[in-house]
Amino acid sequence: MRGRPPATIALVLVVAIQILCTLFFVWDIAAGIIGFQRAPLSWQTRELLEIGASLGLVLGVGLGTALLIRTILRNRDIETRLREVSGAFADLLDERFGQWGLTRSERDVAWFTIKGMSIAEIARLRQTSEGTVKAHSNAIYRKAGVSGRTQLLSLFIEDLLDGDPPDAPHGRTRSP
Repeated sequence: MRGRPPATIALVLVVAIQILCTLFFVWDIAAGIIGFQRAPLSWQTRELLEIGASLGLVLGVGLGTALLIRTILRNRDIETRLREVSGAFADLLDERFGQWGLTRSERDVAWFTIKGMSIAEIARLRQTSEGTVKAHSNAIYRKAGVSGRTQLLSLFIEDLLDGDPPDAPHGRTRSP
Protein backbone atom coordinates (compact mmCIF):
# COMPACT_ATOMS: atom_id res chain seq x y z
CA MET A 1 0.00 0.00 0.00
CA ARG A 2 2.95 2.25 -0.68
CA GLY A 3 1.96 5.79 -1.56
CA ARG A 4 -1.64 5.45 -0.38
CA PRO A 5 -3.14 8.13 1.86
CA PRO A 6 -3.56 7.21 5.55
CA ALA A 7 -7.35 7.40 5.22
CA THR A 8 -7.29 4.71 2.53
CA ILE A 9 -5.10 2.44 4.65
CA ALA A 10 -7.36 2.99 7.66
CA LEU A 11 -10.44 2.20 5.59
CA VAL A 12 -8.91 -1.05 4.31
CA LEU A 13 -7.99 -2.06 7.86
CA VAL A 14 -11.48 -1.25 9.15
CA VAL A 15 -13.07 -3.33 6.41
CA ALA A 16 -10.66 -6.22 7.04
CA ILE A 17 -11.41 -6.19 10.79
CA GLN A 18 -15.16 -6.11 10.14
CA ILE A 19 -14.91 -8.99 7.66
CA LEU A 20 -12.97 -11.15 10.12
CA CYS A 21 -15.36 -10.41 12.98
CA THR A 22 -18.39 -11.02 10.79
CA LEU A 23 -16.93 -14.32 9.56
CA PHE A 24 -16.49 -15.43 13.17
CA PHE A 25 -20.17 -14.91 13.94
CA VAL A 26 -21.39 -16.33 10.62
CA TRP A 27 -19.17 -19.41 11.02
CA ASP A 28 -20.39 -19.94 14.57
CA ILE A 29 -24.03 -19.82 13.48
CA ALA A 30 -23.51 -21.89 10.31
CA ALA A 31 -21.50 -24.55 12.16
CA GLY A 32 -24.32 -24.93 14.69
CA ILE A 33 -26.96 -25.24 11.96
CA ILE A 34 -25.14 -27.84 9.86
CA GLY A 35 -23.98 -29.76 12.93
CA PHE A 36 -20.26 -29.33 12.34
CA GLN A 37 -18.45 -31.04 15.20
CA ARG A 38 -15.57 -29.13 16.67
CA ALA A 39 -13.54 -29.46 19.81
CA PRO A 40 -15.47 -27.81 22.61
CA LEU A 41 -14.10 -24.56 23.99
CA SER A 42 -14.32 -23.53 27.57
CA TRP A 43 -17.02 -20.95 28.17
CA GLN A 44 -14.36 -18.39 29.17
CA THR A 45 -12.52 -18.82 25.86
CA ARG A 46 -15.77 -18.64 23.92
CA GLU A 47 -16.81 -15.47 25.76
CA LEU A 48 -13.43 -13.87 25.07
CA LEU A 49 -13.71 -14.69 21.35
CA GLU A 50 -17.22 -13.25 21.17
CA ILE A 51 -16.20 -10.13 23.10
CA GLY A 52 -13.19 -9.69 20.80
CA ALA A 53 -15.31 -10.09 17.67
CA SER A 54 -17.94 -7.71 19.04
CA LEU A 55 -15.29 -5.13 19.90
CA GLY A 56 -13.88 -5.51 16.40
CA LEU A 57 -17.29 -4.77 14.89
CA VAL A 58 -17.84 -1.80 17.21
CA LEU A 59 -14.36 -0.50 16.37
CA GLY A 60 -15.13 -0.90 12.68
CA VAL A 61 -18.39 1.02 13.00
CA GLY A 62 -16.66 3.79 14.98
CA LEU A 63 -13.75 4.15 12.57
CA GLY A 64 -16.07 3.86 9.59
CA THR A 65 -18.22 6.66 10.99
CA ALA A 66 -15.14 8.82 11.64
CA LEU A 67 -13.92 8.25 8.08
CA LEU A 68 -17.36 9.06 6.69
CA ILE A 69 -17.52 12.32 8.64
CA ARG A 70 -13.99 13.20 7.51
CA THR A 71 -14.90 12.49 3.89
CA ILE A 72 -18.07 14.59 4.09
CA LEU A 73 -16.13 17.52 5.60
CA ARG A 74 -13.40 17.17 2.97
CA ASN A 75 -15.99 17.16 0.17
CA ARG A 76 -17.59 20.31 1.58
CA ASP A 77 -14.18 21.99 1.68
CA ILE A 78 -13.44 20.96 -1.91
CA GLU A 79 -16.85 22.19 -3.09
CA THR A 80 -16.26 25.54 -1.35
CA ARG A 81 -12.85 25.88 -2.99
CA LEU A 82 -14.31 24.97 -6.37
CA ARG A 83 -16.96 27.68 -6.01
CA GLU A 84 -14.25 30.18 -5.05
CA VAL A 85 -12.11 29.22 -8.05
CA SER A 86 -15.12 29.38 -10.36
CA GLY A 87 -15.93 32.83 -9.03
CA ALA A 88 -12.31 33.94 -9.45
CA PHE A 89 -12.32 32.70 -13.05
CA ALA A 90 -15.56 34.57 -13.75
CA ASP A 91 -14.01 37.70 -12.21
CA LEU A 92 -10.92 37.23 -14.38
CA LEU A 93 -13.07 36.95 -17.50
CA ASP A 94 -15.11 40.03 -16.61
CA GLU A 95 -11.96 42.02 -15.89
CA ARG A 96 -10.38 41.06 -19.21
CA PHE A 97 -13.58 41.77 -21.10
CA GLY A 98 -13.69 45.22 -19.50
CA GLN A 99 -10.04 45.89 -20.37
CA TRP A 100 -10.68 44.94 -23.96
CA GLY A 101 -13.77 47.14 -24.13
CA LEU A 102 -16.14 44.37 -25.19
CA THR A 103 -19.78 45.27 -25.70
CA ARG A 104 -22.50 43.36 -23.83
CA SER A 105 -23.15 41.20 -26.91
CA GLU A 106 -19.45 40.54 -27.40
CA ARG A 107 -19.15 39.53 -23.75
CA ASP A 108 -21.97 37.02 -24.18
CA VAL A 109 -20.37 35.56 -27.29
CA ALA A 110 -16.96 35.44 -25.56
CA TRP A 111 -18.46 33.58 -22.56
CA PHE A 112 -20.11 31.01 -24.82
CA THR A 113 -16.93 30.69 -26.91
CA ILE A 114 -14.82 30.02 -23.82
CA LYS A 115 -17.37 27.42 -22.71
CA GLY A 116 -16.62 25.63 -26.00
CA MET A 117 -19.88 26.23 -27.84
CA SER A 118 -19.96 26.32 -31.63
CA ILE A 119 -21.00 29.37 -33.61
CA ALA A 120 -24.32 27.68 -34.46
CA GLU A 121 -25.00 26.92 -30.78
CA ILE A 122 -24.17 30.48 -29.76
CA ALA A 123 -26.43 31.88 -32.49
CA ARG A 124 -29.29 29.64 -31.35
CA LEU A 125 -28.85 30.59 -27.68
CA ARG A 126 -28.64 34.30 -28.47
CA GLN A 127 -31.44 34.07 -31.04
CA THR A 128 -29.34 35.75 -33.70
CA SER A 129 -27.71 34.79 -36.99
CA GLU A 130 -24.44 32.91 -37.29
CA GLY A 131 -23.05 35.87 -39.24
CA THR A 132 -23.66 38.15 -36.26
CA VAL A 133 -21.90 35.70 -33.95
CA LYS A 134 -18.95 35.50 -36.38
CA ALA A 135 -18.76 39.30 -36.49
CA HIS A 136 -18.78 39.48 -32.68
CA SER A 137 -16.14 36.73 -32.52
CA ASN A 138 -13.86 38.59 -34.92
CA ALA A 139 -14.27 41.79 -32.88
CA ILE A 140 -13.42 39.87 -29.69
CA TYR A 141 -10.29 38.34 -31.23
CA ARG A 142 -9.18 41.72 -32.59
CA LYS A 143 -9.70 43.50 -29.25
CA ALA A 144 -7.95 40.67 -27.36
CA GLY A 145 -5.02 40.67 -29.77
CA VAL A 146 -5.42 37.02 -30.72
CA SER A 147 -6.17 35.21 -33.96
CA GLY A 148 -8.82 32.75 -32.83
CA ARG A 149 -10.70 30.77 -30.22
CA THR A 150 -7.72 28.69 -29.08
CA GLN A 151 -5.51 31.71 -28.45
CA LEU A 152 -8.36 33.47 -26.65
CA LEU A 153 -8.74 30.54 -24.29
CA SER A 154 -4.97 30.27 -23.84
CA LEU A 155 -4.88 33.83 -22.45
CA PHE A 156 -7.06 32.79 -19.54
CA ILE A 157 -5.33 29.47 -19.02
CA GLU A 158 -1.98 31.27 -18.79
CA ASP A 159 -3.40 33.67 -16.21
CA LEU A 160 -4.75 30.78 -14.14
CA LEU A 161 -1.55 28.75 -14.32
CA ASP A 162 0.74 31.70 -13.63
CA GLY A 163 -1.52 33.28 -11.05
CA ASP A 164 -0.72 36.71 -12.48
CA PRO A 165 -3.37 39.41 -12.29
CA PRO A 166 -4.78 40.49 -15.64
CA ASP A 167 -3.34 44.02 -15.71
CA ALA A 168 -2.41 44.45 -19.36
CA PRO A 169 -4.95 46.21 -21.56
CA HIS A 170 -4.79 43.89 -24.58
CA GLY A 171 -3.71 40.42 -25.58
CA ARG A 172 -0.78 38.60 -24.13
CA THR A 173 0.75 39.96 -20.95
CA ARG A 174 3.93 37.88 -21.15
CA SER A 175 6.26 36.80 -23.86
CA PRO A 176 6.18 33.07 -24.68
